[in-house]
Order: sequence, then C-alpha cells, then structure tokens
Amino acid sequence: MFKFCGPTLVRLMEALLQLSLSVEKKPQSPCKMYPHHREREQPIFSARAHVFQIDPNTKRNWIPASKHAVTVSFFYDANRNVYRIISVGGTKAIINCTVTPSMTFTKTSQKFGQWADSRANTVYGLGFATEQQLHQFSDKFKEVKDAARLAREKSQDKELANTALTIAAPQDLSDELQSPPVMCVNGPEDKLFRSQSADITLSSEKERIKKMLSEGSICEMNLEAELFTLQDSNSKLVAALHEANANVEQWKKQLAAYQEETERLRDQVAELEAHGGHGPSDLLKDELTQSLEELEALLKAKDEEIHILQSKKSEYHEMEHERDEAIHRLRETEMRNSELERRIQNSEQNLNNTLEDRDRMDSEIQRAIEILDIKIFDLNDLRQSLVKLIDK
Repeated sequence: MFKFCGPTLVRLMEALLQLSLSVEKKPQSPCKMYPHHREREQPIFSARAHVFQIDPNTKRNWIPASKHAVTVSFFYDANRNVYRIISVGGTKAIINCTVTPSMTFTKTSQKFGQWADSRANTVYGLGFATEQQLHQFSDKFKEVKDAARLAREKSQDKELANTALTIAAPQDLSDELQSPPVMCVNGPEDKLFRSQSADITLSSEKERIKKMLSEGSICEMNLEAELFTLQDSNSKLVAALHEANANVEQWKKQLAAYQEETERLRDQVAELEAHGGHGPSDLLKDELTQSLEELEALLKAKDEEIHILQSKKSEYHEMEHERDEAIHRLRETEMRNSELERRIQNSEQNLNNTLEDRDRMDSEIQRAIEILDIKIFDLNDLRQSLVKLIDK
C-alpha cells in the first residue's frame, strides 16, 4: 500500500503547480490584432469648446490648453471596451481621457463645466459658446458614464466566467491523482493547501484595499475640483462685493444730496402755498411738484438697489460657508486616505510574513517527503528480507 505513495505525492504537487500556472495566465489584449481599428472609429458626440487644464502647481488657476475653440468628441473603443473623450489640436492630443463610472461633470457657470481625471492627475475645463451646448455635453457625459459602467460590469462577468472555466478544466486529470495513496501523507498536504488559501486571501484583501484607496483618491480629486469652483466663485463674489460697497458709498452720498434737495423743494412748495397768489405762478408750482415726485421715485429705486446689494452680501456669506464645508470634507478624505495607506502597509507586511511561513512550510514538506521515501525504501527492504526468510 505504501510503495507508490512517495511518487504519487510528487506527481500531485506537479499537477497543483500546473493548475496555479493555468489560473495566472491572462488572455492577450485584442488591441494588438487590430492596430488600425482606431482609424475607423466614428465619434458618438462632438462639440466645439475652449479647453482648459488646472494649474498643477497652484491647483487654483486655469491654464488654456487651446488658443481657440476645438472639437471635443466622445469615442467608443471596441477593442478595449471603454469610452474615451478625445480632443486634438493640430498634431497634439489636448484631451485623451478614459471615462470611468466614478467621474462627474460639474457645471460651474452658465457656459463652463469641468471634470477630474484621476489617471492623468488633472482637472479639465470646457468653455462653450452657448448654455445649450453645455447642457448637451453634460447630458452626453452622463449617458457615456452609465454606458461605461454597464460595459465594466459585463467585462467583469465575462472575466469571472472565463476564470471559472479555466479553473474547472484541470479537474479532468487522471484518476491516479484521486487514488487512495494520496491520503497516506495527509498532514503536509493540508499545510500546503492552507498556505495557498491564506496567500490568495491576503492578495484579495490587498487588492480590495488598493481599490478603496483609488476610490478615495478619486473622491479627493472631486472635492478638490469642487473647492476650486467655490474659490473661483468666491473671488468673483468678493470683487462684486467690493464694487458694490464702493457703489453703495457713492449712492449714499447721492441719496443725502437728493434728500436735501427734496427738503428744500418741499420748503419752497410750503412757502408758495403760504403766500398764495403773491408767489410765482401755478406753472412753477407744478414744475416743483413734478421734480419732487421724480426725486422720490429715484430715492425709491436707490433703496431697492441697496436691498439687492445686501442680499448679494448674504449670498457671499453662504458661499464662504460652503467653501469651509468643502475644505472640511477634503481634510476628512485625506485622513481616510492616510488610514487606507496604513492598512495597505500592514497588509503587505502580513503578506510578506505569510510568504516566509509558506517557504518554511515548503522546506518542511520537502524534508518530510525525503524522510518518507527513505522509510518506504527501508520497509521495502525489510519486506523483501522477510520474504527471503520465509522462503528459507
């Protein structure tokens, strides 16, 4: 019963090694088979706009990427099963962005919008000629983002199916691998399987944490883009507020002068009424009354303008509050990213420790196999000696 246990165990380990290699194989990208497929692609949607990029140094100012309006188009890459935003100025690619489900196109004004590209580590801005073009581009961006999400889900389902087929195929090994002699060395084999299972579990945990970190980086980029928008709006509101304050001071002086003129005219009217027919004519009285009404209407208009400026000032305070909230969310995201980085470092350390334990376990299994082979050889010699003694 123990005569074939050692070689069978070796063949079982070789089969397990082939199984792991077959699982790690990945299909080649089909893009190499069709190098000229991009030339035949047609844009899904195109629009003319001025292209800007965020300043990588200050992260606050916009840098023009094109001297004039260029064509910005959505493309579908059938080979890679992804959607792209591409804009070319002359012989230079201004935008080459892959649309992901986590991207968001934000309208910052009536004719301007922006989105963050975490892969390129930048923020793109588009300035359109009309508000309608901005709405059309925003709607198409949302449609393409949903399509990219569906394409990614289908691709993941296909990869899972292919992986399942690849894993299931090596199960058609010979019956010798499933024969009872395999059970003779149960302890070391169980250690090997447990080591591989722990390795796979740690690898999947590491990939999951890396994915969480990338999502946190994308969220941080979106918050930075929102912060840039708020800062831009804040600077505009500050300039408008300073201008309004200057106008308010000027209008207050004019208002005081108008009030003095109104009081003077009222005194003249009262004086004319007191003197009766001894003063100026009724025509002059009518002119004074009309001038008084015009001044009162002008005073009312100035009061309304002052109320409007005060309401704008309250909007400025609201924008400051929103900016503070965005800064607070950005800091929280940075703290979460730091925590994720710490967890990744711990996972990598645990993975390295597990790999070292697996190497030690492999060496122990190898020594156990060698000892078993020697014991089996000794038992075989002993059996042959006993047979010879019995025959004598």
